[in-house]
Amino acid sequence: MKRAYNFNAGPSAMPLEVLLEAQEEFLNYKNTGMSIIEMSHRSNEYAAMHAETKQLLRELMEIPEDYEIMFIQGGGSTQFLMTAANFHTKKYAAYVNTGVWAKKAMVEGKFYGEVYEAATSADKNHSYIPQEFTLRPDTSYVHLTANNTIYGTEYKDFPKFDVPVICDMSSDILSCKVNVKDFDLIYAGAQKNLGPAGVVIVIAKKSFLATAREELPTMLKYSTFANNDSLYNTPPVFAIYMVNKTLHWIKKQGGVNAIAKNNAAKAKLIYDVIDNSNGFYKGHAAPEARSNMNITFNLATPEMEKDFVAKGKAAGFVGIGGHRLVGGCRASAYNAVPLEACKALAEFMEEYMKENKTSK
Repeated sequence: MKRAYNFNAGPSAMPLEVLLEAQEEFLNYKNTGMSIIEMSHRSNEYAAMHAETKQLLRELMEIPEDYEIMFIQGGGSTQFLMTAANFHTKKYAAYVNTGVWAKKAMVEGKFYGEVYEAATSADKNHSYIPQEFTLRPDTSYVHLTANNTIYGTEYKDFPKFDVPVICDMSSDILSCKVNVKDFDLIYAGAQKNLGPAGVVIVIAKKSFLATAREELPTMLKYSTFANNDSLYNTPPVFAIYMVNKTLHWIKKQGGVNAIAKNNAAKAKLIYDVIDNSNGFYKGHAAPEARSNMNITFNLATPEMEKDFVAKGKAAGFVGIGGHRLVGGCRASAYNAVPLEACKALAEFMEEYMKENKTSK
């Protein structure tokens, strides 16, 4: 079976080992005679898998016991709304604008009160991570976006604030080690590093949850999920099951540190081609802010970029076009993208450069 070199930005590559395991037990989970997607979420079999998934997350991310782990539907975009609905309880909420997803979160925050930019990288087309921040008095929280999939920038170190910190880690969770204690709430859609679309992982400090606004519809309250072990309604069973499989895979690879080392090696293969191309490939992100997850670059013209993507597709590379809002090219090298795929892309980029320099 020939599989594509999958550089999709999301939903994205999953470990082949995980897919094969799921395939093997899809019709008969744990000798129940049923698929995991057919059984009750109140069953003992599902309950055991649900609990194990939380425990694996706690172990791999070193999540303290005073943090709640929740599984919520709706994707990261619903979290833009939920975070503000629950925690925008003072005069202001602050957002660090590092690109499209940060701006979308800010738009949702406006439904619950006044918001402002604590910092922005818009002046240089979001090619860097701001290092200086301005907070106003009476600010409810600061919202950060850990990795910026469209522009290819990523926090290497997170700033500290005197107000609660909410962080969207949808595109780099478990790709490298973070100190969970530095955040009051972390959320991450699963469809890049943890599994298929359909579930969001929310990790929240219990004392922070206690400050949430309660006069909200039931399904917008974090307390609904925290107080009911994410089982108030039917959870996204299959997505959680696949997260479980993926967490086992991460543990088998050697945990987050081993994954981070591999991710750095993968990204370096492609960045080295960009840096040694004498301007044939132009990286978008400033070197100190480069993402290991989303490698963004441009060629001389939009026409050449289209040709690069088309020839790449013919050679088996999927998802190397840039986001529709900014164009260019992008290779998303999430956890499950093999080192061999990044080597192959680097070689393709070298070959494409040689052919097109020669043809001028």
